[in-house]
Amino acid sequence: MVVKSGGKWGASPLKRLAPTCPFTMRLAPLRDRWQRGTTAMFMGEFQHAIDAKGRLIIPAKLREGLGERFIVTKGLDRCLFVFPQAEFEAVSQKLRGLGMSSSAARAFNRLFFSGATECELDPQGRVLLPNNLREYAGIVKDCVIVGVENRVEIWAQERWAEYSEEAGKLYTEIAEKLGF
Repeated sequence: MVVKSGGKWGASPLKRLAPTCPFTMRLAPLRDRWQRGTTAMFMGEFQHAIDAKGRLIIPAKLREGLGERFIVTKGLDRCLFVFPQAEFEAVSQKLRGLGMSSSAARAFNRLFFSGATECELDPQGRVLLPNNLREYAGIVKDCVIVGVENRVEIWAQERWAEYSEEAGKLYTEIAEKLGF
């Protein structure tokens, strides 16, 4: 196996640890991402504006992790999700496992995949966001780009302000429920 950076051949160093070792068990999600080839971790909040042609500058700190081509689709809470291709494939596999017998699974898959589009950056680091996705997210001009671990989210500035204010009120409570 070759690591993404072109490093040495061989098995993952995390695989060499005993599978029952508590350290290994805590690092399992990291190991899984590394084996899928998605080592990027997205974080940060960036304010940008859509230009007259519907293009958005992706911050330089996020570009490398997204790669040359990436997927933009309808996200939850009326934002857009931006996935590197390998991460989108992992999400697709998970959704494929839901099957077609559940009406909720069918509905979610239809909306998630119907909105998905492959995008690439132009030489200035901009991406053209399709009209249907901008309308879904309510993005007219000002927006906020947020790094969220394995994906990037694009929000209309007003929606992000509302969401972050409401979630901020519950931040401690949410952390306690999640055992953080």
